[in-house]
Formats: sequence, C-alpha cells, structure tokens
Amino acid sequence: MKKSHIEIGIVIGIVVLAIIGGAIWRQQKYNKYVQSTTPTLFFHGGGSSYHAEEHMVNAAKKAGVTSTVLRADVANNGKVTLHGSMHKGAINPIVEVNYDNNRQLDFNKHGEYATNVVKALQKRYRITKINMVGHSLGNISIIYYMLQNGKNQNMPQLQKQVDIAGHFAGLNFKQVPAAIRQPVGMKLNKDGKPNEMNATYRQMTEVRQTYPKDQVAVLNIIGDIGNHTDGTVDNASSLSLKYLVAARAKSYRVLKITGKDAQHSKLHNNAQVDKALINFLWGK
Repeated sequence: MKKSHIEIGIVIGIVVLAIIGGAIWRQQKYNKYVQSTTPTLFFHGGGSSYHAEEHMVNAAKKAGVTSTVLRADVANNGKVTLHGSMHKGAINPIVEVNYDNNRQLDFNKHGEYATNVVKALQKRYRITKINMVGHSLGNISIIYYMLQNGKNQNMPQLQKQVDIAGHFAGLNFKQVPAAIRQPVGMKLNKDGKPNEMNATYRQMTEVRQTYPKDQVAVLNIIGDIGNHTDGTVDNASSLSLKYLVAARAKSYRVLKITGKDAQHSKLHNNAQVDKALINFLWGK
C-alpha cells in the first residue's frame, strides 16, 4: 500500500528534526571549548612512550576538543620526525611527543629534545604559541625548554602548562644519580623552596629569571595514595615547582588527586586528571 502524503511528510519531518538536533548537539559540544589553533604538546615519562599519553589524548578527542593529533618522534641525536598532518586552521591540535631515548638522565638533553620538536612544528606549521603537558620525567622537558627558550622571542610562546607527578626536586631512591636524587629530609618553605637542593634543581632555579612574567597559566597535578606520595614521587618534590615558576606565572594552581588511582603511573589514565586538564587547557 502506498504511503499517504501525510505519512511521508511525518517521516521527512522526523528525519529533518533528527538532523537539526544532531547539529545542535554537536555545536553545543564544541562550544564548550575554545576554538584555538594553538597546539598542545604531551611529554611522556621515563621508560615510557607516547602510548602513555593516548588515554588523555583520546579523552580530549572524545570530549570534542579536537580531531587533529600528530606524533613527533625524537631520535637519541635529537632529530625529529613528524607523523600525521595539521591542516591550516586545525582546532586545538595535539602533538604526542615520543622520545627514543626514554631513560635520558641528562636533563639538558630533554630541553634540547623539546626545543627541536617545537622548532620542527614552527618550521612546518608557522606556529607562534604552544601549550605543554608533562607526566613524570616529561615535566623536565617543559622546565628545560623554558630554561633554554623562555626569553627567546623567536620561539613559540608557552601559554598553558600542565605538570603531572613531576619530580622537580628529585626522586627519593638511592639508586638514582646524586644529581637527581631528592635530598634526605628535604622540606619546602611556604614559597615551595626546598631547604636542600640537588644539582639539577639548583640548575632549574635559573628558570626563575627566564620564565616570562604573567604569560603562562600553570596547573600542577599531584597524586597522594597516602603518606604524601604517589608511590614513586614525594608530594614535596612535585610541589617544589611552585618556587620555580609561581612568582612569574600568570596563574599557578595545585590539584591533588587521592585514592588508589592517584598512583604515579595511573595518573595519566585517571578520569579526574582527564577532566581537569581538558577544562584547564581548552575550557571556556
């Protein structure tokens, strides 16, 4: 039996309403976030790879933040190979940084690696601003990038910085080199300054002169599974970031994650962390 004109009209109306409703939903979803062309670089921790960044990146994609994700592989000699592409006008693009030498303990090299990634993106895509996210050893790339480039007006300027489980003042393990070992009995004053400093932290304090004034918004995420530690990094070491950047940052905020999922290697797979960094980096 042939459908009447009324029935056909109803079907068409339902389809049109569904299309309009879907478009409105998508628009509302994307309107939650800034529509920026500034890329965000993710740096993984020691002994890890870009795979550790994928949970956070996929959370951002699922939320509607972006559909553009690149990977930057960095060889031991610092050579950068970019995988994927970023079209002109791409919204909130993400770059997953991957170090071949994922156990590099020369912190200056981390700064060079990060600089080379930024230069490669600058050369290909003419970027002028960046955001950076680090987990564990990945935070060292951010600090040393700013040590080496904080005053360089020819380099893309850092806008937002998310530090997750950073061991700035050192690691509390006897087996690590003294230069990156947390001093025994280390305590912080109200400004986040350690009463004892290892060699690398003393070097990091130079960023207090190179960090740009009122430019960078900083979110410092720490984990506490009990006893003021994430199981790998003492909270005091993570909180020592305050002394390095807070006085010159545009803003500085600490977020403490607690519970079993606040464990060091679980923080980059933590839904609470995903939500916090998405809102901080891209929320309106």
